Amino acid sequence: MWLASGMLLGADWLRRSLRTAFGMGKLADVTSPEWDRLPRREGGQPSIAVVVPARNEGGTIEQCLLSLLAQDYPNLQILAVDDRSTDATGSVMDRIQARSSGKLRVVHVSELPPGWLGKTHAMWCGARETQSDWILFTDGDVIFREDALRRTLAYAEATLADHLVIFPTLIMKGFGERMMLGFFGLASSLLLRPWRVKDPKARDFIGAGAFNLIRRRAYEQLGTYQALRMEVIDDLRLGGAVKGHGLKQDCVLGTDLVRVRWAEGAMGVVRNLRKNAFSLLHFNWWLAALATVAASIYQLGPWVGLVAAPGVAKLGFAVAIFSIALLYWRMGRQFGLSPWFFLTHPLSTVMFVYTLLNSAVSSLIHGGVVWRGTTYPLEEIRAFSVERQKALQRVRNDIQFTDNRY
Repeated sequence: MWLASGMLLGADWLRRSLRTAFGMGKLADVTSPEWDRLPRREGGQPSIAVVVPARNEGGTIEQCLLSLLAQDYPNLQILAVDDRSTDATGSVMDRIQARSSGKLRVVHVSELPPGWLGKTHAMWCGARETQSDWILFTDGDVIFREDALRRTLAYAEATLADHLVIFPTLIMKGFGERMMLGFFGLASSLLLRPWRVKDPKARDFIGAGAFNLIRRRAYEQLGTYQALRMEVIDDLRLGGAVKGHGLKQDCVLGTDLVRVRWAEGAMGVVRNLRKNAFSLLHFNWWLAALATVAASIYQLGPWVGLVAAPGVAKLGFAVAIFSIALLYWRMGRQFGLSPWFFLTHPLSTVMFVYTLLNSAVSSLIHGGVVWRGTTYPLEEIRAFSVERQKALQRVRNDIQFTDNRY
């Protein structure tokens, strides 16, 4: 049994790690000299509106907005949406707007209508205030390099993309934060397969809260954020809707173009994932139980086997651990993380499993998802998700994919 289990785990980890390592290397890098230019388009430069929703982010919103105002792309409008903040967020936005020469416009949201999540409603409110060619949805704690929009628009126009995601550079401080974000990055690459999203025949899709750039006509074809109004992980679901409608999606690298400190400390990562983990499984208890068992076996199995398996049976488990180390080395080169963090992989797995269980149990106890002081009823979210999936299925029935992954 040990020998067979080790060989299966070792072979699968090796296959996945090599596929991921080579696949990530295929992603375009918009920091290359090729994209250091304005976008080329008949009829002039395309317009872009950046929608920045924020709730109680008085400590980060100023740096975000100032970095956007410093962009070297000319045809730019910024929509900052104050989503019912109880701190200084709104007043900071107003102060910056007053000296932005009309480039920044602030939208204040005082009430959340029924049937919406706060963030999706704020996104929708911002987007409806502009008629730009492109819309960039981002977060209030993201910092942009001055050439970020110019480079990404040049790439998006040249490749005729409808939706473009850029991997943000994560600002990581402290051992625990690096450990958890390293594991999260590795798991995301294995699960989402970003190098495949540009393949129109593949069901793989992606979205990122820090940088979701979408053509207006594509955004409207999806039904705007009204079609995602109760989606907890709206950034990823936006990417899924793009792919589900047969639109062209792409994902690129761009070190330091877009930076964000996603969470503070290991437990900060856990808190952020707690909101999203159960939603990723469509709030399905059986899927949560299956994911917990599968993650425990697949992620911890190699380490347990290396210790417990007798003699030559250790070989397969050793191959699996070597493959995990290979992934950390590859991802570390890309995202600035020491490859030696592969040694913390078992601890990261335990914390991830805890997060998944905590997310599910917390949703049960509170009867919904609690985020930034608001509770969103679980049954309402579930009902919306079911209806949205049915509607999306009707659309993608007309699209031919080469696999069943979605």
